[in-house]
Amino acid sequence: MTNKHCVILDGGMGQELRRRSRQPVSPLWSAQVMLNEPELVVAAHRDFIDAGAKVITVNSYAATPQRLARDGEESWFESLHTAALEAAHQAREQSGADDVRIAGCLPPLVASYHPDVVPDDATCLASYQRIVAMQAERVDLFIAETLSLQREALAAAQAAIASELPVWIAYTVSDDNGGQLRSGESLADAAEAAQAAGANALLVNCSAPEAISTAMPILAQRTLPFGGYGNGFQAAANLKPGGTVEGLAAREELTPEAYAAYAKNWAATGATLIGGCCEIGPEHIQSLRTSLP
Repeated sequence: MTNKHCVILDGGMGQELRRRSRQPVSPLWSAQVMLNEPELVVAAHRDFIDAGAKVITVNSYAATPQRLARDGEESWFESLHTAALEAAHQAREQSGADDVRIAGCLPPLVASYHPDVVPDDATCLASYQRIVAMQAERVDLFIAETLSLQREALAAAQAAIASELPVWIAYTVSDDNGGQLRSGESLADAAEAAQAAGANALLVNCSAPEAISTAMPILAQRTLPFGGYGNGFQAAANLKPGGTVEGLAAREELTPEAYAAYAKNWAATGATLIGGCCEIGPEHIQSLRTSLP
């Protein structure tokens, strides 16, 4: 298959900040750094841009109303989102890369990888509408990411589409079966539902690269741009709601060159949106830039 030019996304902000910060890991990890060490966030964004990323995602993954209520203070919501937006804009301005787009972040509301804790539909929609309202005026698109349940993704899509900005939906799939979400739902059905809801692109993220390789031909059956960004954990699903990544082990063999080899296979299926998630750093993004069309 002849492939179009790939758009390179950034890598995993949370793990990158963990490497750079001297603070102890907390359930609100990336948000806690946003409060205490915002300069690290600017620097990490900047390093991803310098490595070749043309899309950077706002560092607000942990700043949902539900996670703040459980792990911090609900009153931090506005200040965290404001600070995260400012950090992304500072990094883009410092880089001088006017062609870099800033993506708003619509993450799982309660916990990654655990569809069983997703709130009811009305709560999901209201929470995503709050996040969209905070970010819409200062982002170029929205990425609803690491979503393990179709109805949570559709609530995020509904909220984001109302902003009239482009909306990318990124599901997380089973590491053992890239053809299904972590909920057990079919990726093909979830992709069809996201496209019908008005998504502008379809992705699979925060899953093992091998699972993403299985998922790419499924997304290729749709008519939308598609892609993926994998993680470098040995077993991401072991992370419990309210837990920290401290107990998750990284795959030492997933070097920048090894990760780029997976990505080249994704591109061969027609994927044009490729980046990295947890444990995928600027050096991996650099490798993508030099390896992909």
